[in-house]
Amino acid sequence: MGRFVARRLLQMIPVFIGTTALIFFMVHVLPGDQVRAMWGDKQPDPAQLASLKHKFHLDLPLWQQYVDYMKGLFTGDFGETLSGRKVTDVISEAMPVTVRLALMAFVIELVFGVAIGLLSGLKRGKFADKSTLVVTLILISIPVPVLGFVFQTLFGIDLKWVKPTVQDSMDLQQLLLPAIVLGSLSLAYVARLTRTSIVENIRADYIRTAVAKGLPRRKVIGTHLLRNSMIPVITFLGTDLGALMGGAIVTEGIFNVKGVGNALYHAINQKEGATVTGFVVVLVLVYLAASLIVDLLYAVLDPRIRYA
Repeated sequence: MGRFVARRLLQMIPVFIGTTALIFFMVHVLPGDQVRAMWGDKQPDPAQLASLKHKFHLDLPLWQQYVDYMKGLFTGDFGETLSGRKVTDVISEAMPVTVRLALMAFVIELVFGVAIGLLSGLKRGKFADKSTLVVTLILISIPVPVLGFVFQTLFGIDLKWVKPTVQDSMDLQQLLLPAIVLGSLSLAYVARLTRTSIVENIRADYIRTAVAKGLPRRKVIGTHLLRNSMIPVITFLGTDLGALMGGAIVTEGIFNVKGVGNALYHAINQKEGATVTGFVVVLVLVYLAASLIVDLLYAVLDPRIRYA
């Protein structure tokens, strides 16, 4: 196991470098001059323009800018915004909010998605199963902006159960509705994936053997059926955690959540290349860590899987 983890960590290095290089070059070759944009419609002073470009190393060749940026990453320096604020400060301010929102959405989709999928798989062909398929299909079909607007109007404005917009981005109660909207699409996928896996495994030989041995139904379902059925679900959930954090832009915009999505939106509008790259670097690390955890969970769920 130790050698497997070490090998995976070494494999992550070229993936991390390649991904950061791709996003860095994409951000810095976009049309427009991010320093020139600070003056808006006014004509900038050439000396000030040249001074700012030199300060942010924008007068260097693009490959050298990337090398300098990577050197800074290994020392914890993500660069500065055009206003002189450290990117690490922007990330540390926005990231905890999005992490809370994403984790709440993750718990919602995990608990309710697996529970609904399990019930649907055990009741295959019955009312509960058909209802699940219809509801999940509706959730998959509705775009997140539309669903967010409907939930905001219904529960926030009409019923007044919650505030329509988030006033305190660190308040878990206020983040509940945005978390439900953010996790709704993934919940539908988890429910359908769990249901399909349950239907396939419930007819397997090892389940019939467990039933024939007289094991209690709760043990057959919990220990044998559900444990083996969770492998494809864990694969989806592992990659989805990073997707929830990256995909929170729309949800955070609808509910006025001051998180990564909100900060990224403003950084893109203001052509803050360092801020955009810094957030993407963090999200890449989240994806890589989630991928490693998923691989390790395979061995926990299925004893037949062994890593050398």
